[in-house]
Amino acid sequence: MENAGKVGLFGAAGAIGKSIAGALSAAGRDYRVVGRSRESLAAAFGQDPHAEIVTWNPDEPASIAAAAANLQTVIYLVGVPYHQFELHPQLMEKTLAGLTAAGVERLILIGTVYPYGRARSLPVTEDHPREPHTFKGQMRLAQEKLVLEAHGRNGLSTLVLRLPDFYGPGVERSMLAGVFDGAARGTRAQMVGPIDVPHEFVFVPDVGPVVETLTRTPEAYGRWLHLAGPGTITQREVAAKAYALAGRAPRLMVAGKPMLRVLGLFNPIMRELVEMNYLMSDPVVLDDSALQGLIGPISKTPYDEGIRLTLATAQAALKVTA
Repeated sequence: MENAGKVGLFGAAGAIGKSIAGALSAAGRDYRVVGRSRESLAAAFGQDPHAEIVTWNPDEPASIAAAAANLQTVIYLVGVPYHQFELHPQLMEKTLAGLTAAGVERLILIGTVYPYGRARSLPVTEDHPREPHTFKGQMRLAQEKLVLEAHGRNGLSTLVLRLPDFYGPGVERSMLAGVFDGAARGTRAQMVGPIDVPHEFVFVPDVGPVVETLTRTPEAYGRWLHLAGPGTITQREVAAKAYALAGRAPRLMVAGKPMLRVLGLFNPIMRELVEMNYLMSDPVVLDDSALQGLIGPISKTPYDEGIRLTLATAQAALKVTA
């Protein structure tokens, strides 16, 4: 491994961005956080002396190039509204033009399991076909193809790191967020079913150290790699553990596919969840032995510990707002 240059986190303000920033800071590395809102970036990273805050307009290559100036590596975490996934490849095309203009050497796209479509065998390794049957999977695949086709062009090396669903302290955009909120408050947990199928979740604080290492591992580029969770667990088991830690019996409200269809009549986000519900009934479980072969053993927080830490944060947040 090498001593890598400065890293920029594009779309930094989400949970994964904060985890990566924390790992860079812990390694004593200066980094740049890039987003549309200076206010939200300052709230998340303003206390870290290693963080440089830059705003951008991801629709303008000139703004992208300015945001990427003097960076060696860009980590791409830009989200789009769940009902506007067609924006993913469009934004990536503009981003690649901006990064090329700025002379960036490496790009890591934090990806998802969507491009695989239905799992043909478990666990899923990197040679599984990418044949998505959903619109979201097709848009994510188009985004990925742009990234991988850019590898080796204009001095740029590229990598896609696939993550499964995730959870963790203070993580709001997790399918398990309702469980921890319900357990902390003693209210009914809002969940998307089915909830008795073994599923894989990565603990968000475990992601940052892996990505920090990959910024210093040039031989990792030119492909996609998996980061898996610490085995599988059902959503019902997560709920049982979280409510037990809170000293309560589980109270669950589960929306299955029929309920999502009804809710989707009134809520565009719920309507979009119908298409992806196959991931609840037939989850994609990842094999990350290729990644571990490259960077060595990966520290993964066991579910019991991750659930304890996540619930404790949810309970502490309630005390602050009380």
